[in-house]
Amino acid sequence: MAKVQNSPPTTTPYPSVAPTLKTPEAAAYLNVQPATLEQWRWNGRGPRFAKIGRSVRYRQADLDTFLEARVFASTTEAQAGD
Repeated sequence: MAKVQNSPPTTTPYPSVAPTLKTPEAAAYLNVQPATLEQWRWNGRGPRFAKIGRSVRYRQADLDTFLEARVFASTTEAQAGD
């Protein structure tokens, strides 16, 4: 009689989703106050965010992109960006 091998069931993994940060965590990451981040969100000047129900979440990649767009070689260059 042939021996039947049982193999573990195959499952389809969920797509990888980047972890998100709440406003206080994102503010700490950017070294600003949560109120500053909230004000930027209202004015449309801050980093991209996701709204899930009533909760606001930030992806670290979006925070990094926001920071990278604000890296300058001189104060003159920074003033031209305003």
